[in-house]
Amino acid sequence: MNVDELPIGRRVAQWRLRRRMTQQMLADRLGRSKSWVDKVERGVRALDRFSVIQDLASVLRVDPVVLLGRTTPPPTAVGTEGVDSVRAALACYDFDPHDPGRRSAPPVAELRQRVGHAWLTYQHANYPQLLRMVPGLLVDAQRAHAAQPECVAGLLVQVYRVTSSVLVKLGEADLAWLAADRAVTAAGGDRLLAAVAAIPLAQALRALGRDRLAMAAALAAVPRTTSSAPSGEDTPGELSVLGTLLLQAAMAAAGCGDRRTVRELINRAGEIAELVGEGHDHQWTCFGPTTVELARVVAAVDLGDAADAITRHGKAVRRHHWRRLSAGHRAAHLIDVARAYLQVGDLTAAGRALVDADRTAPAETRSRPAARTVIAAVARGGPAAAGVAHLATALGVA
Repeated sequence: MNVDELPIGRRVAQWRLRRRMTQQMLADRLGRSKSWVDKVERGVRALDRFSVIQDLASVLRVDPVVLLGRTTPPPTAVGTEGVDSVRAALACYDFDPHDPGRRSAPPVAELRQRVGHAWLTYQHANYPQLLRMVPGLLVDAQRAHAAQPECVAGLLVQVYRVTSSVLVKLGEADLAWLAADRAVTAAGGDRLLAAVAAIPLAQALRALGRDRLAMAAALAAVPRTTSSAPSGEDTPGELSVLGTLLLQAAMAAAGCGDRRTVRELINRAGEIAELVGEGHDHQWTCFGPTTVELARVVAAVDLGDAADAITRHGKAVRRHHWRRLSAGHRAAHLIDVARAYLQVGDLTAAGRALVDADRTAPAETRSRPAARTVIAAVARGGPAAAGVAHLATALGVA
């Protein structure tokens, strides 16, 4: 059998042996158990999170695409030049606000409109367009903040947040963490802004595989969101941020395998979601009861409870608000559901979920490394449906 045709667990085992490592040594360096490594190598446990594959590749000193079964990186719909432009913008410091050659800051109203457009672009999963927007938006938001810090701090936090969020989607977790850290700094001492900034920070830490740190960061920001337990005095924006932080902490707890904490945090988020209601997008969180139910599905997938995830998914998509969620949110959820079907060995249903995701928001399936991992697993698991075969071929993971 050609090495590219081997299951990913077998490739992990091969590279572990080449590096003269025992299963226990690999487990220790990953912060996992020996049993986890053994299940991965035998194919009992699926490797369907790109951040985990990145961690394995780092310890084994190989490129992640080698573990995925390719000798060259698969093509992507988002070019590296877009990420490089964002990196350059994040590395640019405008130290002299009084420089006569410096471009003037845009009006606050114009900046607010552009930030809103950036979030809508993100929610519709148009990542190539967003990458083209972000560098200029970063520069202008920084200049506007230098000129009017009191008026622009919230917008600057949201610019860093949307930057971090799209970088997480594209597998650029280190750069996403930098943008999130800038958001925390920009928030200053503002209680609500600091909590808003903690959302991308937790997302970036999760993408880096630092689930315990992500959970700690999200929960540390929760008291900053509301002055006390949620009540009628809290604004919908405050409640939405609080609920989103609890969901981020729950996802991180799922990454740690902490079932009880996952259940407690999502239940708390569910209570808050009932106060917020459906159909809102306060602080660009899209938080509400349906969002909480989708989070239960993803948490179940990450905990390995695939059957429970599939059952919950069936109920969630029958909710009235499912179709009103953004295209990017629905497509991302369908990719997670494909992971659940993979866990139970239902390749047909997994393929159907991926094709639906691609129809809903093509960039969500074609730009994200995590999505390509799932597509490759389905395509190589057996005879694939025409839609999945086409996707796998187009992405170079067939």
